[in-house]
Amino acid sequence: MTNKLIQRKNYPSLVIHSTDDSFGFGYRRDNDLESDQLFIKKFDNDLCNNLINDLNKFISKDNLQKINKLSVSIGPANFNASRLIVVLARTISQQIKCPLDSFSSFEIMAKRIASKNNIFSNEQSFWIYKKLKRKGFIAGKYEICHSEKNSLDLVIRETVLPKVVKALESKELSFEASYDDKEDLKELLDLSNKTLFNSNADSWRKVLPLYPISPIN
Repeated sequence: MTNKLIQRKNYPSLVIHSTDDSFGFGYRRDNDLESDQLFIKKFDNDLCNNLINDLNKFISKDNLQKINKLSVSIGPANFNASRLIVVLARTISQQIKCPLDSFSSFEIMAKRIASKNNIFSNEQSFWIYKKLKRKGFIAGKYEICHSEKNSLDLVIRETVLPKVVKALESKELSFEASYDDKEDLKELLDLSNKTLFNSNADSWRKVLPLYPISPIN
């Protein structure tokens, strides 16, 4: 896989993302933001078949074969959609021998939330949470890695993977999860390009959906 990356002048990336009620694809060529192509669609009654059909319309077979990096969000989001997009990403990665990595939905939105709330201090941390229909929350913890007062320079580390908690600690900063299809797809493309050479062709085996709760909760 390393030879494959070295031989190519361009390093196109494909990302797949889902929220509570939508899914999307993003494509970037050679880490060029101007080349970004995005596709966003609300869920329909046949997500399984339409997911593949929409991907085929979004990217040609030839361009798909040239992908050097594939990234996928693993949730927390719609249970069924998270499962389907991870299966799709794993299948593509395996078939074209392309590295695959994954990010939680909360990690993808963390930079946007930090910027919106003026959180720039080095090592400052905060929680992102999603209230459950019954009791408790799904929450993940995030930390600023440096102190540049510019949202474009923010680097954020996920210190606690989203999990179920009974209550939020009142003394710690916390913000409700807020999905944004377009911005989250762009951030996922950024994250994917930053880790372009950090994965191998067999990395798809380790990528699994994030299921903090059962699908019936």
